[in-house]
Amino acid sequence: MKKIVLISDTHHTLDVRFLKYFKKADEIWHAGDIGDIKIIDDLKKISKIRAVHGNIDNYLVKKLFKSEIYFKCEEVGVLMTHIGGYPGRYN
Repeated sequence: MKKIVLISDTHHTLDVRFLKYFKKADEIWHAGDIGDIKIIDDLKKISKIRAVHGNIDNYLVKKLFKSEIYFKCEEVGVLMTHIGGYPGRYN
């Protein structure tokens, strides 16, 4: 079974207290509001990364990552997006 770390809303900063968990992961999934492409570069040094962009991300992050992705992980379908909606208006 794969070990997945799911994070979001890093907003330009990776908290070093979580590095021990990242290092144990087979994959890191970032669900948007990355803030700085350096976050992705740093995570790629640790593990495989999947990511989507969020509403605060700049043009570079939005150019590299879609607003949502669909993929399979161990035969399970996964849809990752940053914001699925707002109270009363979920997609």
